[in-house]
Amino acid sequence: MSFTIATSVGDALAALAAGARPVAGGSDLVVGARHGKAPLPDDLVAIDRIAELRHITETADGVSIGALTTHHDVESHPLLTTVYAGLADASALVGSPATRNVGTIGGNLMNASPAMDTGAPLCALRAEVELQSVRGTRRFPLKDLWTGPGRTQAADDELCVAVHIPRPAPRSGSAYLRLEYRRAMEIAVVGAAVAVNLDDGGHVTALSIALSAVAPTILFGRAQGLTAASVEETAAQAAAFATAHSTPISDVRASEEYRRHTVAVMARRAVEAAAARAAGDAIPTPLNRTTGIGAAR
Repeated sequence: MSFTIATSVGDALAALAAGARPVAGGSDLVVGARHGKAPLPDDLVAIDRIAELRHITETADGVSIGALTTHHDVESHPLLTTVYAGLADASALVGSPATRNVGTIGGNLMNASPAMDTGAPLCALRAEVELQSVRGTRRFPLKDLWTGPGRTQAADDELCVAVHIPRPAPRSGSAYLRLEYRRAMEIAVVGAAVAVNLDDGGHVTALSIALSAVAPTILFGRAQGLTAASVEETAAQAAAFATAHSTPISDVRASEEYRRHTVAVMARRAVEAAAARAAGDAIPTPLNRTTGIGAAR
């Protein structure tokens, strides 16, 4: 095995072009190897020392989050816990405090687990992912990144360098809720993220919804048909969407029927919380703890 330490994006891209695989926090790669999911690659390039990839930068169009930004960075950032609260809800639920201090946004997304926490809220917030290689840069909607469990459309020599989230419209709110059995160190049995816009009368004018752990990839929907005149009607339609479009599996953690039912419950509750945030209610992150799902914070 060869191990290279990159201190710049250029160094990392050169190593990837030569066949190495990137590692940052290693919270997915190393755990997967220990569990026999996949052996460690023959060649690794450590990217955790590339300072330019760890940032949360407000831009004219929204916010840019570097791929090496940790979940703790996200869950504690004042802009993300307010304007982009659904993402903060998710990052605050990842693993343990130790995991959140080393695990990165880029690693979570590129691991491509359909049960990941950050993918759903980022999709609901209409995020784009930025990939770089020695051949150039490309940027596209995050919802199009994943092609199956553990698979992405990224080429072997491409590095995730950032995600970009557009600035929400006025009177917007987002939320992420997941069903979990244990109080810590859990992954989603199902998860639901939503982003909503309200008019001055409190009616929903736009809704994006993304679901985790109920399909081979994050399931995303954004349609005028999901919106309604009231928050209650919108929540009901979001629940119906979740039930109709989910294709969950049965495994040791939950049956297909249970997942289909509970993802609808999570979708309904997420709409209600996101609408309350859009209306100006200060609901702390993570929403799971605020609403009594899991342990008190």
